[in-house]
Amino acid sequence: MAPAIPASMDRPHFIGIGGAGMSGIAKILAQRGARVAGSDAKDSATAQALRDLGATVHIGHAAAHLAEDATSVVVSSAIRPDNPELAAAHERGIPVVHRSDALASLMDGLRPIAVAGTHGKTTTTSMLAVSLTALGLKPSYAIGGDLDAPGSNAEHGSGEIFVAEADESDRSFHKYAPEVAIVLNVELDHHANYASMDEIYESFETFVGRIRPGGTLVISADNEGARELTAKISGRYDIEVVTYGESADADVRILKVNPRGLTSDVTVSLTSGKILTFTVSVPGRHYAHNAVAALAAGVALDLPPHNLASALGKYTGVKRRLQLKGEAAGVQVIDSYAHHPTEMSADLEAIRGAAEGSRVLVVFQPHLFSRTQELGTEMGRALALADASVVLDIYPAREDPIPGVTSALIIDAARAAGADVTAESDQAAVPDVIAGMTKPGDLVLTMGAGDVTDLGPAILSRLGS
Repeated sequence: MAPAIPASMDRPHFIGIGGAGMSGIAKILAQRGARVAGSDAKDSATAQALRDLGATVHIGHAAAHLAEDATSVVVSSAIRPDNPELAAAHERGIPVVHRSDALASLMDGLRPIAVAGTHGKTTTTSMLAVSLTALGLKPSYAIGGDLDAPGSNAEHGSGEIFVAEADESDRSFHKYAPEVAIVLNVELDHHANYASMDEIYESFETFVGRIRPGGTLVISADNEGARELTAKISGRYDIEVVTYGESADADVRILKVNPRGLTSDVTVSLTSGKILTFTVSVPGRHYAHNAVAALAAGVALDLPPHNLASALGKYTGVKRRLQLKGEAAGVQVIDSYAHHPTEMSADLEAIRGAAEGSRVLVVFQPHLFSRTQELGTEMGRALALADASVVLDIYPAREDPIPGVTSALIIDAARAAGADVTAESDQAAVPDVIAGMTKPGDLVLTMGAGDVTDLGPAILSRLGS
């Protein structure tokens, strides 16, 4: 039985309701019986999925969209102070609630699993949501991406487990109090909010300190930053720490990852000493690690490991995480959300392993000026793993331009690493550019966290014409 809806969440208004994080919370509240409303800059399939649940969704931002009887206004860190709906809320004394506080309130009275880390959060959260559902446990979940359809990023379940993606980018994961927390990796990112690794460690330490007494931290034994975090929190909290990975000292040790095309067989040694082999239905070693983290978290909640391992095989991917968009003229087009160098390298290595000798071409859109400024060189080096790349202009998202920071930083680094790179500022021209580069058997990745994902269908259409 779900907890009662907090009074402030009875008639919430979401600014940016179509976003991945916001739409999930709105969906769960609507399913619990709240009268949900909100606005977004443009219409989308996600907005329509919310309307189908009874939510009122306005397109564009205007003070008039805020209903007179709204009990709260929910915002994310991306909402600027001059947003007219936010200004109207302040003028009328309507409580303004951050997205993370709204999500935290949905977990009250349940057994939360919070998935954190610089990379892999959406995949691991999705793996848990799919496997726990397959086991009939009816979990609630909130994910930063859609599993198979618009609006499938969240669900209100009648079971006692709540699986949530815990975002470190703005320190909002400090609001959660999980029974089980996963830390997949700890690396420097989100440069507008973190100036150093010391600040990153401090933030993750705060997150770990929020784990309920007697709870469990599942953390990578292979990632350097995660190992450092494990050392920093050792003995400081009343929690069990379970490490996982290929390192010899991992508590849940990955003994073998056997790639088989677009799937992998994974063999692990559990803390009990039992050996277990199961299939992960997505390619790449990093996805196998995500699955083992999910397995360890489920075991921490006393779920039978064999049953959970079998259920993890039901996971077949999430939108934008190496998602096959289609095939035309013998060319497969795959969409990747990777936008950090580590993610880019991992996805390119995974596709290279599954490509069986085929050429891998990338259409890459850098995400954020601040990230490009700090990591542009590393992004360029990652693109050297592809046979050829087309690099677009930077997708600004919530940021204003930084003088001197352009895609040229990435292109120059890629060429210095020996990569074949084409600069293209006009996204509308990309389908023609790709059509001129490809031949049957090639794989094309549209890569980045911005609107580069929209190019997949256009490329397929051009290839098929």
